[in-house]
Amino acid sequence: METLSFDSSSLDATEEFLSRAYTPMRIGGRPQETGARIERRAVGELVVDKLHFDYTMAYDAGSLGKVCLITLHRGALVDTTDGRDEVYGPGDTFLIAPPDRPYTGEVRAARYTITMFDPALLDQVAVVGADRAAPVALTGARARDAASNRRLGATVAFLRDHVVHTPDAGGLVVATAARHLAAVTLSALPNSAADDEPRPADSRDAGTRTLRRAIDFIEENAHRDIGLADIAAAAFVTPRAVQYAFSRHAGTTPLAHLRLVRLARAHRDLRAADRRTTGVTEVAAAWGFAHPGRFAAAYRAVYGTAPSATLREGS
Repeated sequence: METLSFDSSSLDATEEFLSRAYTPMRIGGRPQETGARIERRAVGELVVDKLHFDYTMAYDAGSLGKVCLITLHRGALVDTTDGRDEVYGPGDTFLIAPPDRPYTGEVRAARYTITMFDPALLDQVAVVGADRAAPVALTGARARDAASNRRLGATVAFLRDHVVHTPDAGGLVVATAARHLAAVTLSALPNSAADDEPRPADSRDAGTRTLRRAIDFIEENAHRDIGLADIAAAAFVTPRAVQYAFSRHAGTTPLAHLRLVRLARAHRDLRAADRRTTGVTEVAAAWGFAHPGRFAAAYRAVYGTAPSATLREGS
């Protein structure tokens, strides 16, 4: 886990830190009267920062190279890129800029969370054909509607509070959380994948042989960081085709089946574990379940009992 901490009232020091932590930028404001505080937690593919500026700070920044989401808790942020005057307020979760574009704006006495991840994750979770000519791109900064905004903000809060701030979060937990964030981002923000039309080839490939190959791959690789693109590649079809195959012949989705397989592996491990040396949270994390309460609810829905009861019985 990478951690960074910054607390200063110096404009020069703040500019230097922001340029080093994010992208080269020029800033302006009145830091002699107030201060800036930043805390970073980065693990695996996720970077989550908490920022607090007590003053109005203008910025002119280069491209970030990452998907950068901002969740505003207090104050305001104004996007002035390319002459815009887009104002964001408390409760908004939005894209600050496309990964490959510079941006300008103003932070007005704001407290907010920044969450960043590799844009390649969008392609890994998007339901598009493997022959897509260009990477999936986010085409709008604001969420499509209020419900989408709430869902995206809640996902960011969960990652901030339960994943990157958990010292013993395993690699599978972090990778699964990163993919989940990318998927929620695509469902919440306008993007180029949303307009893709189904291809006839996808429908033809969505047979039981595709389903069998995909299931075999999932069962053999559930312990690894795999996603929709990996499952489709193993089945030699497009991501959309493997989605169709699961929907038509199994009544579920590839990722839901992956989750069920991981739940079964956790069940097996709980039955075999010694409760004196192993805990439910440890087993859940090993199979990519970061939130103990949600793991317990999912486990009870499938096995009709609490995971702690299985652990006691196995001991």
